[in-house]
Amino acid sequence: MKLWTGRFKKELDKKTNDFNSSIHFDSRMVKEDIEGSIAHAAMLGECGIIGSDESGRICGGLKEILSDIESGKLAIDENAEDIHSFVEGELTARLGDAGKRLHTARSRNDQVAVDLRLYMKKRCAELISLLDGLTAVLCRRAVECKDMVMPGYTHMQRAQPITFGHHLLAYAEMLLRDTGRFKDSLKRMDYCPLGSCALAGTTYPIKRERTAGLLGFAGVTQNSLDGVSDRDFCLETASAIAIAMVHLSRFSEEIVLWSSWEFKFIELDDAFSTGSSIMPQKKNPDIAELVRGKSGRAIGDMVTLFTMMKGLPLAYNKDMQEDKEAVFDALDTLSACLTAFTPMVETMKVLPENMRSAAAKGFINATDCADYLVGQGLPFRTAYKITGQIVAYCIDSSLTLETLPLEKYREFDPHFEDGVYSAISLEHCVKGRKATGGPAPENVEAQAERILKSLGEEL
Repeated sequence: MKLWTGRFKKELDKKTNDFNSSIHFDSRMVKEDIEGSIAHAAMLGECGIIGSDESGRICGGLKEILSDIESGKLAIDENAEDIHSFVEGELTARLGDAGKRLHTARSRNDQVAVDLRLYMKKRCAELISLLDGLTAVLCRRAVECKDMVMPGYTHMQRAQPITFGHHLLAYAEMLLRDTGRFKDSLKRMDYCPLGSCALAGTTYPIKRERTAGLLGFAGVTQNSLDGVSDRDFCLETASAIAIAMVHLSRFSEEIVLWSSWEFKFIELDDAFSTGSSIMPQKKNPDIAELVRGKSGRAIGDMVTLFTMMKGLPLAYNKDMQEDKEAVFDALDTLSACLTAFTPMVETMKVLPENMRSAAAKGFINATDCADYLVGQGLPFRTAYKITGQIVAYCIDSSLTLETLPLEKYREFDPHFEDGVYSAISLEHCVKGRKATGGPAPENVEAQAERILKSLGEEL
């Protein structure tokens, strides 16, 4: 039976009922719905709004319902309108009139708002833990690879020498910011809307702060209209998820490139690769490709939420039922991606010889050659032009800066001495970049230690 049938003389059309129902997706919040109801019933009893004995019976009945659901003894009725109706209906069936008192001083509007906040607080905490896990793996792998020279790229062209460890830590920094966004979102969703009722609060002498305390919230929402209609926490979390998925997508793109025969900087473990049904030589980076593809799904969920909310007047509107499927899908998507992605990165084999070879062929030490001339007293622009001419000559002659004879260097400028070879050594180029944020091996290790320390871990 619907909770709102008093005014109506006809049953809701079957197809319309199915369209209107949310039980098939909001049933995942059953635990949070019961937790919120127990806190509400306890507060009603403490305030004398209902009898203490009835409050105790309601709380006991709700705990039994949750236990029966978790044990499989009680199945959620898919024909119920929503999870709130199902729980209240089951409680009334078990307790009679006592069950009917549960909804005193409460509306489904503030009820669903508190359910969603409770649920998302738990899920955001889980995502933070998963992000921390991947960040820690990146830090440890970075230290393993702190001396492995590779080409750094701009415009997908070899640019300057870095190390593979330095490259991995760039993603660790992104993940730290992702974690920060979820923590910020948690702070703002940590306020209890119960007691806002439908939109205008209640005349019952309730104690909203007591309910909030029982549920572990930092405080209560301060405006009843905002309390039931606010979904900023969904928008903010979906945005944080979309940004995190973009970071994973960028990383996935590089893993796809690095594992190709054209790069061959890494090889993925067999447990995180697949083959072809027709080409026996293939080893496909399907996990990375799937993560890259699922980023579009998360971005779509975010756009759905923003579009759904943008034209709604205060307070609650049925449009807001659409918040759950989108935010649930976004939460599930990032969780699944992190669960698969972390062990893939942890087990991938790094091929430093191939990275070093690629770095040697790309003239990525040209800037260091120019800097050498600056050290000999030339203006940078002059040094830049001379080095560019040398690179062009090397390309035409199938040489590299390392193999170009000194006498040829001196034909371009007499300031060149034997020391140029040390200056343009790839390892020297990397080790010399010691400024904060640079790829010098000691920087990589210090950065990894700093990040791990912030996670409460050690190398």
